[in-house]
Amino acid sequence: MRAKKDVELLLVEQKIINRIFIIRDQKVMLDRDLADLYGVDTKVFNQSVKRNAERFPKDFMFPLTDREWQNLRSQIVTSSWGGSRYRPSVFTELGVAMLSSILNSKTAIDVNIKIIRVFAKIREYALTNKDVLLQLSKLEKEVATNSKEIENIFTVLKELIEKSNNPIPINKIRFKHYD
Repeated sequence: MRAKKDVELLLVEQKIINRIFIIRDQKVMLDRDLADLYGVDTKVFNQSVKRNAERFPKDFMFPLTDREWQNLRSQIVTSSWGGSRYRPSVFTELGVAMLSSILNSKTAIDVNIKIIRVFAKIREYALTNKDVLLQLSKLEKEVATNSKEIENIFTVLKELIEKSNNPIPINKIRFKHYD
């Protein structure tokens, strides 16, 4: 019984993780994804947010630019004829936390707790693996530098091979004479 609940929790967490995007170097969630998780229409969700606009400063929620929306649409493969036709707003972790103060249903509270826990796990994972990520970044830079050096070595080797395949004929060798 416990294993089944663990699997269900992992599936819910994965569903939430799949709806977190990085935009402007921040982890965010789309208004429509949050509305779906809370079990309300996006229109109703956004109306609640608009009625409480003072609770959502720009570091809590912001609208996407046209370019950000186009880039995101290409990532999540939305059709040109269906789905949302407007640029959505996105909510940062702080904005998701603030949603709990305006959405008071039991479902909203439960979902909000799960989302905040996922954000916390992502942050914990990033901090735990910071050293590994720094080492990988350093290694990547070294490989990039070394690959240029290796490319230069191969260029020189190719030139040497070409010269050895086409030696200078003996009758073309000029000797210097010293008097």
